[in-house]
Amino acid sequence: MTSIAPGIEFTDAEQQSMYELYRELHASPELSMQESGTAKHLAERLQRLGLETFSCGGTGVVGILRNGDGPVVGYRADTDALPIQEDTGLDFASSAKGNLADGTEVPVMHACGHDTHMAVALTAAELLAGAKNAWAGTVVFLLQPGEEIGAGARAMVADGLWDKAPKPEVIYGQHVWPIQAGTVNISSGTAMAMSDSWKVTVQGRQAHGSQPEQSIDPIVLAAHMVVRIQTIVSREVHPMKSAVITIGTFHSGLKENIIPDSAEFTLNVRTFDQDVRKQVLDALRRIIKAESAASEAPEAVIEELYSFPRCYNDPMTADRLIEQLRGALGNEAVSEVPPVMGSEDFGLLAEAIGVPSVYWMFGAYKQERLEADAPLPGNHSPHFAPDYEPALTTGVHAAMAAILGTVGEQRQNR
Repeated sequence: MTSIAPGIEFTDAEQQSMYELYRELHASPELSMQESGTAKHLAERLQRLGLETFSCGGTGVVGILRNGDGPVVGYRADTDALPIQEDTGLDFASSAKGNLADGTEVPVMHACGHDTHMAVALTAAELLAGAKNAWAGTVVFLLQPGEEIGAGARAMVADGLWDKAPKPEVIYGQHVWPIQAGTVNISSGTAMAMSDSWKVTVQGRQAHGSQPEQSIDPIVLAAHMVVRIQTIVSREVHPMKSAVITIGTFHSGLKENIIPDSAEFTLNVRTFDQDVRKQVLDALRRIIKAESAASEAPEAVIEELYSFPRCYNDPMTADRLIEQLRGALGNEAVSEVPPVMGSEDFGLLAEAIGVPSVYWMFGAYKQERLEADAPLPGNHSPHFAPDYEPALTTGVHAAMAAILGTVGEQRQNR
């Protein structure tokens, strides 16, 4: 048993229940915006704890824990998984399958740690529901789908989230990260990058491989685009500004002696600054259009797949939370860090109602593993397997520190 706060104890039984929930969730992942089984499971557990629940944004779940008069605080956890074949060797490893939007069957894995996020959120709800003398107010648990494709937060807001749930004064969220378990990293101000993802379809003219003069080769054309695109950051963006462009996929053709009629690639852009974002996106359009013209090909078709906003931590709220986290975890366990190039749609939930939000990272790995020679896998790796203890317990302490920093003060001040 460990003490979370005055009047709130984290018992061994509750800890074991958290581990079991984590294993269940890890073994049964679902793809973005397809999390129907996960949503049903989460809603049933929240209802057993006495929370009001409703579905939102398709496969999202909202749980409302009311405890008299007082402030309202929001806490978000994401629920979706990734199309990755798990290779962790865990005895509860996923063997689940899912289907992409085009119908392709793929393996599915919680390779980004959203299973830990859900287990932490449900455990925090259980602790709060069982210790109502220790706090006063309302906690809104936002179990959000579709984070990996930047769709879930928008879907929940569009589905009337804040017409149905009490509006919080602040919204918190956190993410497991390949740092030392027992510690957290937090930024004040910009915390994570904006992200834009495109699919580019390059138009050519098909011909026999022995007659290239009859063709417009889309592979050569697309290859020139890819190479030229990689000069944007190195030759157009100011050296003191940050941007990343990644070509994630490239597909073309069916046979070695046929010059195909099209090629397709996808790209992803990460930026912190709106002006840099516009500069990079404008440059991408210019290069793609110009390379098409240079080959006398039809103009390539650009499809915007999805985008993520900047994840911004309100500085005053973040500074206050840093002190609360240090009180819960110890001064040395909390590090203020620069923003990371990863992206999140978390901030949209708070932005929709004009309230502050803060997002931070909690550690995945035991210190002895981090000190080993081999680099440990990070998020989105088929080998990503956090040391769920002490990672989960760290997440619970951090979540409770944030939530009680709002609703716990009300009871203590009475």
